[in-house]
Amino acid sequence: MSGRPDERCGQMSGPDLVRGIIDVGAGDRQAVGGKGAALGELSRAGIAVPPGFVVTAQAFECSLRALDPAGQLRRAVEQLPADDYASIVQVTARVRQRIVAAPLPGAVRAVITAHYRGLGGDPAAGDHGAPVAVRSSATSEDSDDTSFAGLQDTYLWVRGAESVLDHVRSCWASLYNAESVSYRLRMRIPEHDLAMAVVVQRMVDPRAAGVMFTCSPATGDRSVIAIEGSWGLGSALVCGDVTPDRYVISKVTGEIVRRTVAAKLRRHQMDPSGCGVVGDDVPEPLREQPCLSDAEVQALAQLGRRVERHYGAAQDIEWAITDDAPSADGIVLLQSRPETVWAGRDQGPIATPKARAVDHVFEGLGRAAHLGIGTEGSRWT
Repeated sequence: MSGRPDERCGQMSGPDLVRGIIDVGAGDRQAVGGKGAALGELSRAGIAVPPGFVVTAQAFECSLRALDPAGQLRRAVEQLPADDYASIVQVTARVRQRIVAAPLPGAVRAVITAHYRGLGGDPAAGDHGAPVAVRSSATSEDSDDTSFAGLQDTYLWVRGAESVLDHVRSCWASLYNAESVSYRLRMRIPEHDLAMAVVVQRMVDPRAAGVMFTCSPATGDRSVIAIEGSWGLGSALVCGDVTPDRYVISKVTGEIVRRTVAAKLRRHQMDPSGCGVVGDDVPEPLREQPCLSDAEVQALAQLGRRVERHYGAAQDIEWAITDDAPSADGIVLLQSRPETVWAGRDQGPIATPKARAVDHVFEGLGRAAHLGIGTEGSRWT
């Protein structure tokens, strides 16, 4: 395509740059990344997910061309030695700084702003706009042969069009985190095959949130569903700030066959300013109370079975329960991805050899269940 990079962005239509979550599905991974495609697929299946849109990989590509028409940034990354982490840190820091500081092409800026305003809020009346989660969605995220999704960024309780635009750029920049680039270099993943889409979703204010596995994460047993949950946002589990409640439910009888109610001392909630997340102490009466009723546990398990049937494979699911959910039971799903640990054991070795031990850690991060901003995975033993 001829013309300056910013002109090329202007020649793209709105759907090239931003697509509604309801308008995408599993076949759109290259346009909207792994997370965006999964959320769209859930929505198409009639499962409640927070409303929102995806800033496409094409928007990322045309913005990167506007910033770097000669492609020098990607070449600098590709030429880095895989065994020189100090150089990787220095070069990737400069790349990220360039991306977050660059003005967006006018067409990209306009279409993101329009879709964000479509999520609600009235800036003219003093409202800063709808609170949203801004979540990275790399095109290779959750794929069969790469597992570095946990190395990119997510931001919660973002408000205002300018802040959303800033956080979209931050998500794009996170594709060039030193850890992610180091992993890609060692795995010989070419840079030209990668792009970053960004999911922007209306924020939910959950009473409780957690993860659910439609097989046992400890044994691979497909006859049970395992659920972990805690009060407030799931990011408390991400940071290891809380030990979650745990439930095991039989798929055969629907019975809760095992439960462990933990002392949940900390929770994450919206900052009182209305932007960002803060941690605080759980009120004493709630600390040793289960975060889920038996009816909610069983409703989650039924939903997990429904998602598993839809995909035809065991799933690793993020969930939240909120009073403003569109579903009658208050449950919304924030993500679903194939369970990879036990599925991989059925097909071959538990793990393929890696150049360094830390690469196994990065692969595990990519398989993690992200609770709003990611998680280190199951704590079942």
